[in-house]
Amino acid sequence: MFSPRRSCSASMIVLFAVAFQVTLEAQQRRWEELVSQAESLYEQGKYPEGVTVAQQSLRVAEARFGSEHVNVATSLNNLAELYRAQGRYAEAEPLYKRALRIREKALGPDHADVANSLNNLAGLYDAQAQYTEAEPLYKRALAIREKVLGPDHPAVATSLNNLAELYDNQGRYAESEPLYKRALGIREKALGPDHPDVATSLTNLAELYRAQSRYTEAEPLYKRALGIDEKALGPGHPDVAIDLNDLATLYGAQGRYAEAEPLYKRALEIREQALGQDHPAVATALNNLAELYRAQRRYAEAEPLYKRSLAILEKSLGPDHPFVAQLLQNYSVLLRQTNRKIEAEALSMRAKAISAKQAQRSAR
Repeated sequence: MFSPRRSCSASMIVLFAVAFQVTLEAQQRRWEELVSQAESLYEQGKYPEGVTVAQQSLRVAEARFGSEHVNVATSLNNLAELYRAQGRYAEAEPLYKRALRIREKALGPDHADVANSLNNLAGLYDAQAQYTEAEPLYKRALAIREKVLGPDHPAVATSLNNLAELYDNQGRYAESEPLYKRALGIREKALGPDHPDVATSLTNLAELYRAQSRYTEAEPLYKRALGIDEKALGPGHPDVAIDLNDLATLYGAQGRYAEAEPLYKRALEIREQALGQDHPAVATALNNLAELYRAQRRYAEAEPLYKRSLAILEKSLGPDHPFVAQLLQNYSVLLRQTNRKIEAEALSMRAKAISAKQAQRSAR
């Protein structure tokens, strides 16, 4: 006579379990949607909006999976990336570190995702010229990837490239060059000679040569990279704009202004169409064209470009971003060259204040 009650109770338990499972699945889907949305906003350069979504993603992950779950590490990493993009380095660092700890504990010290966390933290230090802190992290990431994935894996090429860039930034060109070349060789072999990642390696090696005034060696590499990206990605892709900008910069460094100008203009047009008028990459293109005009004393053409670039950066990255400081310094040079010393000094002082504030944040 008790059987019907037990049957009813069991049915209720099953119903509860099903409802609980449905709730968990809904939370999982919600987290995945937030992660995707945050990544999309990052790609669009909408960093403040991205931060809001990434913070929500983190809250959902912690509630759904627990504070030590690898999905929490993913949300932490994404939020840190958005902070880094805005120059909010002091806020990004503890998030990267926590993501690294979670992955080391959950996956083991030699997992590929641990290498990714090491790489991201190193990149943060690299961006702040904290090279001593960055180098061992890049090296550990490289060692993990070589061990786990093999010495000829494309991810190994990424680590080689990052370490090479670190050396490049310090003027350690002799150490940088063989790493760039090895990365290029891996990508050509693993991905084929016409892959966009091969174009990236070509560009990086060309940049190294340009920094050493080895222009004759750099130019064919830039041109090959441009040809690869135009074919693989299409002529209106943002990566093509990067290639155009790099080749234009090479020409500008040699005083070949007539050849540089149409490349800068095309890069600007691509970025405006592909990314929108207010994307930070558009601001970079405007600044580069302005610098070209200023070098030719075409001040009336340069100044409105500086102004528009500054407005975009302040809106998209915030008024205290390092890129804002750099642009202020560039604009102040034009003002000095046009005998507007008071205005120039005001911009220069503001740039120094931003840099000082950034240094204080990094020191905390």
